[in-house]
Amino acid sequence: MWSAILDWFADSPSQTRVVRFLLENGFGVNKDGRIACNTIAVPATQVAARLHVDRRVVEATARRIFASPFKEIFINMRATPDLSLIAKSISLSVITVIPQDASKPGVVNACIQVLSSHDIGLRQVFVTDPHLSEEPRLVIIVEGKMPSGVIDELRDLPVVKQLIF
Repeated sequence: MWSAILDWFADSPSQTRVVRFLLENGFGVNKDGRIACNTIAVPATQVAARLHVDRRVVEATARRIFASPFKEIFINMRATPDLSLIAKSISLSVITVIPQDASKPGVVNACIQVLSSHDIGLRQVFVTDPHLSEEPRLVIIVEGKMPSGVIDELRDLPVVKQLIF
């Protein structure tokens, strides 16, 4: 689906950058056809400044999304809080898994099975989409400190290329 959305904007590299940014950050469009985060309008100037494009490019992208077959996807897009940014402050651990091949199934399952077998409580799990991200990853936020033996088990999984914690 993501590739179909990006293909829709392939004739405009600047609009493709805007769409990619929206998808990566959980931004959508509201019912007025403006860029929005969880239905709250986001000024086009702010998105434009972040992407180093003209405000009119952002506005044109939002109008084009609103007129596209993907309108409902963007109207219903929602952003969620990322606990990894505050994990230390609230006594959580973050494990980032760089998979061998993010397009193959089983990465999340293998990692969660290891954690589950050690009764480690999960607070949040998210993956970056391999079609949208140049460096797809699995981020797992867990209760408390991670025992070193669990880290070694995760690192030894055949689906894991690299582990960052």
